Order: sequence, then C-alpha cells, then structure tokens
Amino acid sequence: MNIPIEELRFLEREKGISLETVITALESALAAAYKRRPNAPDDARVVVDRDSGEVTVYAQELDENEQVVREWEDTPSDFGRIAAVTAKQVIVQRLREAERDVTFGEYEGRKGDIVTGIVQQRDPRHITVDLGKVEADLPHAEQVPSEHYQHNDRIKVYVTEVSRSPRGLRVVVSRTHPDLIRRLFELEVPEIAEGIVEITNVAREPGHRTKIAVRSNDPGVDPKGACVGPRGMRVRSVVNELRGEKIDIVLYSDDPGQFVAEALSPAKVKSVHIEEAERTAHVIVPDYQLSLAIGKEGQNARLAARLTGWRIDIKSESQMAERRSDRVYEPASPAGRTGRAGTQGGPGGPVTGPRR
Repeated sequence: MNIPIEELRFLEREKGISLETVITALESALAAAYKRRPNAPDDARVVVDRDSGEVTVYAQELDENEQVVREWEDTPSDFGRIAAVTAKQVIVQRLREAERDVTFGEYEGRKGDIVTGIVQQRDPRHITVDLGKVEADLPHAEQVPSEHYQHNDRIKVYVTEVSRSPRGLRVVVSRTHPDLIRRLFELEVPEIAEGIVEITNVAREPGHRTKIAVRSNDPGVDPKGACVGPRGMRVRSVVNELRGEKIDIVLYSDDPGQFVAEALSPAKVKSVHIEEAERTAHVIVPDYQLSLAIGKEGQNARLAARLTGWRIDIKSESQMAERRSDRVYEPASPAGRTGRAGTQGGPGGPVTGPRR
C-alpha cells in the first residue's frame, strides 16, 4: 500500500504546503482509522516512507507483566482503500488550511489599512463587504448613520481587525474610524504618501464634519494647498468618497494659541488667551463670528477642542466688554454712592465676579 508521494511534492511546490506537514497529518489520520477496526489494539502508529510512500502500521500494546510496550507490524491487507480515502480527506483539509493561512497572512498585514470592497449581503446590524479573497464584516457601530449602502456599491473601508475564528478568517472594517480620513488623503495627496506633508491629528463626527491638522516637513510646500489640490480636486475626491462629509483643513502650530485659532476656522478669531494650568483657551471673536465659531449645536467648537486637545471657551467682543465693565469698581462717595451694576451691600460693598 503506497501513498502517491509525487502528488504531495507537487502540492508542496504549487501550493506551498509542506510535504512533512501533510505526511504527519496523514499518519495521524491513518492511525485513528486503524484503531476503529474491530478488535484493534489499544494503540498504533503509522509510518509513511518519505521516498516510496509505502504505508506501514505498527500495532502497540502494553505488557503489564514486564511493563514494556510491545510493537509489531500489523498492516491490514485491505487498508489500501482506507488509506486512499483518508489521504484525500487530509489533503483537502490541508489545502483549505493552507489557503486560510495565506489569506490570513495577507490580510493580517492590512490591519490599519484602507481597502476597496463591494457591498454584498446586508441586514439591520451587519453588512458584508466582498474584498475579493475574503468577506469582511461592517458592523452597525462602524457604519455612518447618514450613509445608505446598496447591493453592489463599491466603498472604501478601514480595516480594524483581522483574526482567526472557528469559522475561518474574520475581517472587521469601518466607515467611521478617524484614520479612514488619513488613508483617503494618503491616496489622493502624494505629498502625504511621501512624508512631505503630515496629518498630525484628526477630529471627526462621521457623516457630518471632520477637521484635520496638517504641517509640512518641507518649508517650500504649503500643506493646506497640497491637501486641497488644484481647483480643490484632492479634497473633493475625499469628500465624495465620504458622501458629502465636510472637511476643514487647518494648519498645525506648536503655539497653542495659534493652533486653537486655526482649528476654529472658518471662523475668524480676534485673540486667544491660554491658561496652561487649566489647559483652557479663552477665545474672543467678533460678534458676527460667534455663531460660526461655535457651530451648529456646538460642533465647530467641539471638533476644534478635540483636534487641539484644549478646552475652548468662546466669547464675542461685546460679551467680553460686558464682563470687563462688571469688574470695574467705583469707590463709594460720602453720600453713599455705590459702584456700577453688580455691586452688593452698602457703600463700598464688594463687586461680584464676571457674569456667567
């Protein structure tokens, strides 16, 4: 009884499946098949000759009197058919495992990368995205609420997880991850891919608005201009992929005040006062810029705070003027004159703090 060694060597060359791995698995499977035979000894081992493919079964039994293991050849005459079926099963299994290993190795290196897929199956909680060799899971939590994915839609997704599971390779992707923005700009902006321009931080509210902070490692390259591109082509491509999500590109600065002012764009900032101890930036804007600086439901200020890492307190010029007037103290006259609005008590009483 022989195993076709040449066929196994062909698999080793073509599929990258180790001959030794297949033969070892085959020996274990044949030993298990042998022990299922009626009146088979308690144990056995199978040896497959690596050159000829000849299969030999060695039965084993413990001699309790002498406390030694007795072994003898016991290759069944009808074991050839069993061996052939078992060999086929083992080879098919090993082929599947090898393909899974190759795919896992390929996609393990793609974690944190951006890939293009086609929307396939979908239900209220999960969407399946066909990536070619593998199907990825786009969970509900990683979907942008305002996006509606249709069957056969081509979308770019960010790979957040690659792992093995009992059912095979599991790839999880995202449309909400902030680093999706980084990767999209890397695709569109050669200066970012080459390391000339750097995205230092991303603050995102998926489906609504994103702010990115950029800086240049080359004094001759304008980082904002590089990201916007000729006639806005580069940033427009990213916006189109994100289905209309607004993107603000701001200049990074090591100066916290300047960085906060940039991050609040498109609003124009009058001044920024930094309180290091409280990690707070007190910002003054013209009256007509206040609503723009804060943004709808506070979105602009919220994203700027996330982008810079500073708590941002925004006031208009008129609000600040009112606060300053509240702090003015006028000494009481002998006739009992008090200070300006906001004083308490009798003549010479204390002035309250600024209005909140």
